[in-house]
Amino acid sequence: MHHRLVLAALVCLATQSVPAIADDVPKPDGMKLIYQHDFEDRSMDRYEPTDATAWKLGEVKGSHFASLIRKDSKFEPPVRSPFNRNLIRDLKLGTFTMDVRVQSTIPDYDHRDLCLFFGYQDDSHLYYVHLGKEADDHANQIFIVNEKPRSKISTKTTTGTPWTDEWHNVRISRNIKHGEVLVYFDDMQTPAMTATDTTFGEGRVGFGSFDDIGNFDDIRIYIPE
Repeated sequence: MHHRLVLAALVCLATQSVPAIADDVPKPDGMKLIYQHDFEDRSMDRYEPTDATAWKLGEVKGSHFASLIRKDSKFEPPVRSPFNRNLIRDLKLGTFTMDVRVQSTIPDYDHRDLCLFFGYQDDSHLYYVHLGKEADDHANQIFIVNEKPRSKISTKTTTGTPWTDEWHNVRISRNIKHGEVLVYFDDMQTPAMTATDTTFGEGRVGFGSFDDIGNFDDIRIYIPE
């Protein structure tokens, strides 16, 4: 029995995945890279979490990443919206494209999610993308938070984000002039979600979850050339 337990542990360690290199995600046309971070400097100083105790620097097989490790949070949003947020410091964006590697680490269930934030003005004025396993009016949508509980602004979405335990590629593109927002999940040719809204101008960007856990890596941000 002891040998079986040891073997099972070794198999588990051997199958733990590390994020693939992001070079297989094509650079968006007409855009230039202004921000890149793969956490191999073993630092999270570039980020400002709403609850620092919910985050740590993760590592698997020598690869480092930002890891959201707690579902609960000491941060209480002013209105109904995601509890765990981690924003890039000193960076406000208008028109941009952001690529991120993401890994959901919560045991599978219907509303398994991770989120991306953009146009963030303050804790009660922001946009976010909710990548939820099953779509409804409060999941797997693009949302606005404007001094009241989040409201979906999606003009297109899917039946749900096809989460697995592996790493996935996510891209969000925003055109601030026209208000267009495009969200991609693994397929960088066809957007999984779209929205149009011009309520907020330039704002901060980041990542997190409504109330789940997960990992984030290989962040790349582009603006028009």
